[in-house]
Amino acid sequence: MKKYWRIVWNGITPSNPILILAIGLCSVVAVTNSVQNALLMTFVFSFVLIFSEIIISLLRKVIPGDIRVPIFVLVIATFTTIATLLSRAYFNSIYEAIKLYIFLVVVNCIIIGRAEAFSYQNSIVDSIFDGIGMSIGYGWVIIAMAAVREVFGNGTIAGFRVFPASYSPALVMILPPAGFLILGVLVGWLEFTLRKKKVKK
Repeated sequence: MKKYWRIVWNGITPSNPILILAIGLCSVVAVTNSVQNALLMTFVFSFVLIFSEIIISLLRKVIPGDIRVPIFVLVIATFTTIATLLSRAYFNSIYEAIKLYIFLVVVNCIIIGRAEAFSYQNSIVDSIFDGIGMSIGYGWVIIAMAAVREVFGNGTIAGFRVFPASYSPALVMILPPAGFLILGVLVGWLEFTLRKKKVKK
């Protein structure tokens, strides 16, 4: 069990896909202007990543090395289509706001990277735990960013007002520069925390 916890924990902090690996950042900045957007993006990302890792791990011994990347993209595109249809059916208003970024999940560097670096070389069970860890790592970062941006940029959180009506929103918070600024603060905080832990050891 320790082994699986280590795989999950690896995705949450030491190899966090956004703060440490620093890939797939465009959609992160784009969808974190609202908590609802971040929650839907986390659902789509997690669904596609976990199921793609399962299928690729299952077929890894029969996928020819020369054409593995097109096969990875085909598998990822299949689950992206399913996630898109589910989002459109159950969360249509949020889907309409971020649909462009949902379509782009099919070429998300994090998902293709995990297919190549992990699920193509490991068992199905290990790949499931890797998908769960990476999804949690992705989700907590974009939901935290979205909470800060929405509270100060709109005075709401997940659509519910938290500041009085007299509050004057800081519109810069829902623009891309604020997204990059908050991302930088989180990267700095995580790096500082991990280094502090190393020094203690």
